[in-house]
Amino acid sequence: MIEKETQVYVAPQWKLVWWKFRKHKLALISGIIVILIYIVALFAEFLSLSLPDETNSKFLYAPPQRLHLIDEQGKIGLYVNGYTSKVDPVALRRMFVIDTSAKIPLGFFVKGYPYKLFGLIPTNRHLFGAKEKGQPVYLFGADRLGRDVLSRLILGTRVSMSIGLIGVLLSLILGILLGGISGYYGGAVDEWIQRLIEFLRSVPSIPLWMGLAAALPLSWPPLRVYFGITMILSLIGWTGLARVVRGRFLSLREEDFIMAARLDGQGEMGIIFLQMLPAFTSHIIASITLAIPSMILSETALSFLGLGLREPVVSWGVLLQDAQEIRAIATAPWLLIPALAVVITVLALNFLGDGLRDAADPYAR
Repeated sequence: MIEKETQVYVAPQWKLVWWKFRKHKLALISGIIVILIYIVALFAEFLSLSLPDETNSKFLYAPPQRLHLIDEQGKIGLYVNGYTSKVDPVALRRMFVIDTSAKIPLGFFVKGYPYKLFGLIPTNRHLFGAKEKGQPVYLFGADRLGRDVLSRLILGTRVSMSIGLIGVLLSLILGILLGGISGYYGGAVDEWIQRLIEFLRSVPSIPLWMGLAAALPLSWPPLRVYFGITMILSLIGWTGLARVVRGRFLSLREEDFIMAARLDGQGEMGIIFLQMLPAFTSHIIASITLAIPSMILSETALSFLGLGLREPVVSWGVLLQDAQEIRAIATAPWLLIPALAVVITVLALNFLGDGLRDAADPYAR
């Protein structure tokens, strides 16, 4: 026991943070989930089974196939069952039924559509897929055009997750800079910045989004338009973090260690970034981790309403556009799987943020 207490006294800050963070089991599991999601976003083409716009008119609204490891004869090997189609005599529409007699063998590192790994290395190898090219493999089902929902979900992960990072990065820089200046200097500077924050917080975001979408050049591709709007809205989304930073700076600027730094000849920017910001790292971490899921939810909601991304760009919000009608949901409930991805990601980021916030202050009880 004495040896453990001694380790705590001599351990560096990062080790104290890690020791406290790993005690938060839910945050630790959430951190692993977030890392896996970003790995999926990084290796999206390698993990996907087909191109996001690859259609197949023979398998419109094909149901998900079950993954099998052992067949009826006891042989080990991954495979899925094929489909047989029939016409519904009442609705007069074609339906797909899983054919247990037809087996489609699957393998790892199979050949598929060509792509560039990390945008640099040309290859056609994919982690998983059918051993014979052209065989239908729809583990998460197919949509109204016969496109693989799983592949579109994987490729949409990159867009949805990267948007959160870009928006939060801009908001973080502006929030810390302007909030720090406002709280540190006070007076007229504080008054002007606070009035600017109040004005920006009064602007409704959805009408602003619609106006910006109409104002940007029509020649821009959909992805560039969306990132342009996202960056502009990020310039407005820094206000919440700026308020938090200002409040902490107002309470810290009269502390003894700040006075000691001034007497030691440290410059004002050095006091702000080297003395005051590290004193409330936990608040900054909490704001960042809560802002990323907010960005993801904004992209999903606006794309779902048709105000954000549009085809042929693939994101979670674009995928959920296919689930807007009750008829589509009743026919193909697997089209709601992207909503499950959004829920898991947002919850994981929030739990991770709670754990990081608590761990950032390892001396707190």
